[in-house]
Amino acid sequence: MPADILASINEIPAHEWNALAGNRWPFLRHEFLATAESSGSVSPLTGWQPRHLVIRDRYGKARAAMPLYEKTHSWGEFVFDWAWAQAYHRVGIDYYPKLVSAVPFTPAPCRKLLLADIDDTESARELVDTALQLAADRHCSSLHLQFIDPLEADILASSGLMLRKDCQFHWHNRGYRSFDEFLASFSSAKRRKARQDRRYVVEQGISFRRLDGSQVDAATWASVHELISSTFRRHGSMPYFKLAFFVELSRQLPQQILLILAERERKIIAAAVFYVSETSLYGRYWGADADYNALHFETCYYQGIDYCIEHGKQHFEPGTQGEHKISRGFLPVTTWSAHWLAHKEFAEAISLYLDDEQRHIERYMALVDDHSPYRDDSNVGSQNQSHNRPLLESGGK
Repeated sequence: MPADILASINEIPAHEWNALAGNRWPFLRHEFLATAESSGSVSPLTGWQPRHLVIRDRYGKARAAMPLYEKTHSWGEFVFDWAWAQAYHRVGIDYYPKLVSAVPFTPAPCRKLLLADIDDTESARELVDTALQLAADRHCSSLHLQFIDPLEADILASSGLMLRKDCQFHWHNRGYRSFDEFLASFSSAKRRKARQDRRYVVEQGISFRRLDGSQVDAATWASVHELISSTFRRHGSMPYFKLAFFVELSRQLPQQILLILAERERKIIAAAVFYVSETSLYGRYWGADADYNALHFETCYYQGIDYCIEHGKQHFEPGTQGEHKISRGFLPVTTWSAHWLAHKEFAEAISLYLDDEQRHIERYMALVDDHSPYRDDSNVGSQNQSHNRPLLESGGK
């Protein structure tokens, strides 16, 4: 049966979407995507027109889906193609609209080909083929699948998409029983630096509270959102998610939201918002009312590591970029995206560019890996699974 193209995630029942998306990634769930739309954060007015794909079996049951958006800009994706758009513009060709499969404003690797049966390569190919046909029908310049699960790489490459390599910095729990035990795996110089970071925060009279979504009222969210918004503005940007998004999401997924508040003299001065799964913590949004010595490191990194150790979480993704994460215990991990461009000459040029970029990323990852804070005898190495494209079976096993 042909795929349904949805103008809103609410055109598919939540239980059907979630049966395909699973529980591993909170931000892939129907509740997250629906709240992004209902809050007005994701809409045609903000340059994100939903075009989600759903394929049903002959009994009408959803067997495959893809989160998909038609976009008129490249904001909020974190796989940067601004230079590609500029190159199109210079020769008088429209780069927008384009099709993008991504979780809006959330640069965390996760599945984009949502399958009832992980080995259903036929449905996976149908999703990609439908997206490519939709790109042609809508006169889109390109199709992009951002922050894919590595298990999807081969099926996308075999469908004619180009793979793009990048890296993030992640933390992995090795059975640490305390933060001190975690720091004991550092070299002495890096251990002193981390302890100094934490001491600076204490000396400024700052304390912390951790709240799950059910414990955050609307007034607190308003304060947090203003902190996030002011921080965005100081960096020349605007916040992606509206206040209504956070208020409603904490009601929809209360146990999947973690809010860490930094306070001084009973006033909230900074905050970080995280998503929580059974095994992982995902750091997302940060805001502060001023600059405080080492407060960003404490709120966004050390507090998150502390939380993971206390709650047995195995994995912590603090967000994109930031070489300063390395000395705090985060190591380079490969991330992938996949791209198709309709314009043949541009596609060939970008393919060559991606080859050069991949070699640069590999050199960069090797370089930063050499600056790991861990002792040589701590038995902790880079979590980068491969410096090359994943060699996976097309079935995604």
